[in-house]
Amino acid sequence: YAGMGRTLYASEPVFRDAIDACHQALEGQVDFDLRALMFDGSAEALTATSITQPATFALEYALARTWLALGVRPAALVGHSVGEFVCAVLAEVMSLPDALALVALRGRLMQAQPAGSMLSVRLSATAIASYLDDPSLRGAVELAAENSPALCVVSGPTADIERLEARLANDNVAAKRLVTSHAFHSAMMQPVVAPMRERLRTIALQAPRIPIMSTVSGEWLTDAQACDPTYWAEHLRLPV
Repeated sequence: YAGMGRTLYASEPVFRDAIDACHQALEGQVDFDLRALMFDGSAEALTATSITQPATFALEYALARTWLALGVRPAALVGHSVGEFVCAVLAEVMSLPDALALVALRGRLMQAQPAGSMLSVRLSATAIASYLDDPSLRGAVELAAENSPALCVVSGPTADIERLEARLANDNVAAKRLVTSHAFHSAMMQPVVAPMRERLRTIALQAPRIPIMSTVSGEWLTDAQACDPTYWAEHLRLPV
């Protein structure tokens, strides 16, 4: 949201240094001033996926560095979608400049895909599956995130999401459209995978120094997965 992190940037030196480090790492990768858009921009300034991705990464990374500076030592790390790239930096799987280059590329590639929509639904992944198996939606709308035993997110073309939304409303199932420009973690992101994999093959990847819970598998991230370009390339395509 507009202004997120502004007060911390003004009052917390560690947070400020981390944001500045992200800004510096993004030089040459993006054509905007991340800090200006995060702290001074309008609400609309952060809606573009190509901006939202690095902004979200920077905020999460700076918050984590602030906690670490206060003496908090995590036993394990977990991050939702782009947040797992933050985990990868904190666990030294990849460097901060490499991670931000990936996140910036991820954002640009996502932005270039056809527009789509995402819908948060107050149902379990099992319960929403019966709706997604409907012939009119099959293959178009997919499970994008399983956030709790009774809350999930689905993703797909806007017209199909609207049809599903109407059906859920008719069945008195609570659902809310997410503020996104695209259908993340769905087949609409498939074109992003190959160029991400190609870029990842140029990056040094290492086994994590802090355990990471994979939001792709729901299990501990293995050393092999952490060092596999395909794992990180498919991250945006597979459900969280």
